[in-house]
Amino acid sequence: MSRRFKQVDVFTTTPFMGNPLAVILDAEGLSDQQMQTIARWTNLSETTFVLPATDPAADYRVRIFTTAEEFPFAGHPTLGTAYALLEAGLRPKTPGVLVQECGVGLVPVRIDTDGGLAFRAPPATLASLDAGLMPLLHTALGTDALTEGQPPVVVNIGIRWLVVRLDTAADCMAAKFNATAIAELVRRAGSDGVAVYGPHPSDGPADYEVRAMCVENGVMIEDPVTGSANACIARLLTGGPDYTTRQGTALGRDGRVTVTYLDGEPWIGGQVVTVIDGVMKNH
Repeated sequence: MSRRFKQVDVFTTTPFMGNPLAVILDAEGLSDQQMQTIARWTNLSETTFVLPATDPAADYRVRIFTTAEEFPFAGHPTLGTAYALLEAGLRPKTPGVLVQECGVGLVPVRIDTDGGLAFRAPPATLASLDAGLMPLLHTALGTDALTEGQPPVVVNIGIRWLVVRLDTAADCMAAKFNATAIAELVRRAGSDGVAVYGPHPSDGPADYEVRAMCVENGVMIEDPVTGSANACIARLLTGGPDYTTRQGTALGRDGRVTVTYLDGEPWIGGQVVTVIDGVMKNH
């Protein structure tokens, strides 16, 4: 059986400069194990599988797999899947808004007039990092440039990021992440990864620089552009003003994220481009 397949690049207008995502547009009939096997084969940070919605308010249902496990929610897969479906001809039930059904419930995706997309950040729970883990945090980040008065927080929106504010964007770029300490910190903090951010000067390329580290199969990986980490940061900065972030610089990428507050709720936006469009054949 052939299944429609796209590989898209998220949070960029230039192919190969954002965060890639594999999208299986016809996933009905695939077992959990088959989905995990395909995700392991694509070898991307996430692969999504589109299914018919079970909630009448939703336009579609999506399941999100890393190479090792399923996530109830993730950011760049949300935008990338929405883009792939629109490009494939899906028409939303409500003009201008797609509604995604996933493990955290219903997530609206706004279709902007410039062709970009934005998802509303899921509700968050916040937990301050235990003070006893601060020495480990300093070792993990390889910097002491933590912003005074902005304590590190584990933000849970279905995926959990330990969010750390640094003094400047330059401090983000200069951080020397320690893989062993990052793995231990993530385990003890109960998070899925560590996201650091710091402000650019007023004439900089964006308002903030972001870097996000996670551990997959025992290996520390820097994520190119992370919708969920940006959503967690946005929940901490809730209320505005609107801002932009750059991510992936250390990896030779140029991811750009917009954060817009509507009625106090953060919407995480960006552009998407298709790189591969075809079919996947099951043998």
